[in-house]
Amino acid sequence: MTSPADDTRSSDLIVIPARYGSTRLPGKPLLKIAGRTMLERVVANARKAAQAAGNCDFVVATDDQRIADHAMQIGVQAIMTDSTLTSGSARAHAAAREYGTPERIISLQGDAPFIPAETIAALIDRLRESGAHVATPVYQLDWERLDRLRAHKKVAPFSGTTCLRDKEGKALWFSKNILPAMRGEEKLRTEALSPVWQHLGLYAYSNEALDWFVDQEEGKYEQLEGLEQLRFLENGWAIATVPVSPPEHALSGIDTAEDLAIAEEAIGRLGDPFPI
Repeated sequence: MTSPADDTRSSDLIVIPARYGSTRLPGKPLLKIAGRTMLERVVANARKAAQAAGNCDFVVATDDQRIADHAMQIGVQAIMTDSTLTSGSARAHAAAREYGTPERIISLQGDAPFIPAETIAALIDRLRESGAHVATPVYQLDWERLDRLRAHKKVAPFSGTTCLRDKEGKALWFSKNILPAMRGEEKLRTEALSPVWQHLGLYAYSNEALDWFVDQEEGKYEQLEGLEQLRFLENGWAIATVPVSPPEHALSGIDTAEDLAIAEEAIGRLGDPFPI
């Protein structure tokens, strides 16, 4: 279990917010995918990323004793947070304060079992090297992946987030709609990649940025889209996007029973990425 003494706290902290009370998929951090719980898979990736990054620790943040008990079983510290917190970032902030105010906090959702450890570590490196206050990974969709995303949204319209980026790689916008709209798509399809970037549900914050976030009210578009990162964009903060390879196995997050089935099918077809 990760529970170092105060004087040996790491400068960076991966927090895994994990709620039991999902309306669309209750208890989802404890649901199993190919024999391992979702939380177990996320924790394994966090552990590997922390080792690769160095001077980095990881904890689970939850408001449910069942999840805390499971965290203990799989060897990770669980920090209990207030059940009234409304976002993963707010839960990550509360856990970081309890941990001891690290310089950088990475919020890795407990329902994102297929985000590779390499992606998590790359995000930590980006904050360390660039001095950015907020960073998040994105990947560019080829046309086959874009077609799959479109088909998936017919079943689960609020599963999957796209991102518009400027020339320097800063985020212009995030949406549950597929952006950008495309005129003359047939001509565009002569290129290998579409102009659509998909977002992975993972954020890295400076301590200053996360302190600011939790002190602000929800933004108008944050409420409409259900995307907490829009709070930063609506208030003029820059979000650095880090291009990464697309996840091989499934959608980055598990939001519905359909997502769970896709994850099972992908593991059966491609093999299990669980790090041993």
